[in-house]
Amino acid sequence: MVIIGIIGIAGGNSSSDSETTSSIESTVSESADSLNNAIAETETAVAQETESNIPTEYKSALKKAESYSNMMHMSKAGIYNQLTSEYGEKFSPEAAQYAIDNINADWNANALAKAEDYSSTMHMSKVGIYDQLVSEYGEQFTAEEAQYAIDNVQADWNANALEKAKSYQDTMSMSPEAIRDQLTSEYGEKFTQEEADYAIANLN
Repeated sequence: MVIIGIIGIAGGNSSSDSETTSSIESTVSESADSLNNAIAETETAVAQETESNIPTEYKSALKKAESYSNMMHMSKAGIYNQLTSEYGEKFSPEAAQYAIDNINADWNANALAKAEDYSSTMHMSKVGIYDQLVSEYGEQFTAEEAQYAIDNVQADWNANALEKAKSYQDTMSMSPEAIRDQLTSEYGEKFTQEEADYAIANLN
């Protein structure tokens, strides 16, 4: 009987310990949730306060930058120059830099969109498009962004060369050989010899 009593007591203590442990875990979990909520509320308050302290000019510059990126697929340098240009938006350098630092843009995607536009509407060559993308007088993308665009653009360079050849023939009445030279010239269209030959072979 004594042994049975001891066993009963031991069993009772085990149940009590389990309930105590469960209670502690629940309290810890609730405390952690409360702490996380407090941190989130603090971060939100800080963000709102920071937002309210940003000059209106800076916010306007950011909106303009987003518009140039989304609608015209411009490069980072191109947008900055447009924002600060006396012939453009005329924002202060500080406002323009804030815009560039805070804009959410995919510059590779912008470069690719520009490359596709040059290919589909102007029928430019691969090298011609690359040079236009990186030119300080052109789109001002980085070399890496331009290369990404060239590597991913969907273009038929033979077809582009043929369209250019037709344009020279129709609008400038050039001879086939003169067109071939213009297509391959480093000062002209910069197509490959094979692309130029394809174009000349398929002229009417």
